[in-house]
Amino acid sequence: MAFRKFLSSLGVGAPEVETTLSASAVRPGDQLHCDVRLQGGSVDIEVERVRIEIVTRFEDLEETEVLWSNPGIVKSLVLGEKFELKAGETKDGQVTFEVPWETPLTHFLGGRPLKGARVAVRTELTVDNAVDRGDFDEIQVHALPAQDALLQAYSNLGFRFDEAEVKKGTPTGGRNSQVDFWQEIEMWFPSEYRRPGGQLESMFFARHDSLDLVTGRFGPFAFPYDNIDVPAWTAWLDQHLRTTFQR
Repeated sequence: MAFRKFLSSLGVGAPEVETTLSASAVRPGDQLHCDVRLQGGSVDIEVERVRIEIVTRFEDLEETEVLWSNPGIVKSLVLGEKFELKAGETKDGQVTFEVPWETPLTHFLGGRPLKGARVAVRTELTVDNAVDRGDFDEIQVHALPAQDALLQAYSNLGFRFDEAEVKKGTPTGGRNSQVDFWQEIEMWFPSEYRRPGGQLESMFFARHDSLDLVTGRFGPFAFPYDNIDVPAWTAWLDQHLRTTFQR
């Protein structure tokens, strides 16, 4: 990688960075503890920055439907700046992430993976403006109970899940969103909705006490966490979709 080529040009054995996560699966709103270990190379160097990021696959930043090479940042924390890492020295650090409520989901309905959804913790080491994205740990982000309840309602109505896409920009419909991206979960209408071959894009904007559902251009519709009722939500969703999307 470019960072190691840069260090080699200076005659420096590359340092190494390794991050150990407290969990490989989280939900939005959880805490994720990270232990970071730096191992010095063959000579002393000055590290400009150690940064830890939660990153996700942005559909509009990739060239194909399957690439996962240019992720976008969900949240970023700087662990350390401007310090010397001596040859062969080991330095340890810790950081705790509050997993953002808006973090894209990768799994739902008891652990089913969402096609196209990827999230990871990335650790970056910067030396003289050269960046080593040396550690990349993919994690699972499972749906909150309310998100799972709404997704179960879709499943109960016969919708077939296609894929999830994260797009960069200003979210549409989510109240008080603190991020510049949104996740769409795409699914196919069942035949009884008179949209054969039609696809519905739904968005779930989570907060600490409730979430907003946006269906296509419609919403947001608020669903509180203290009153999760799958049968009632299924009936509401059926009525809403039949009224809104019938031809």
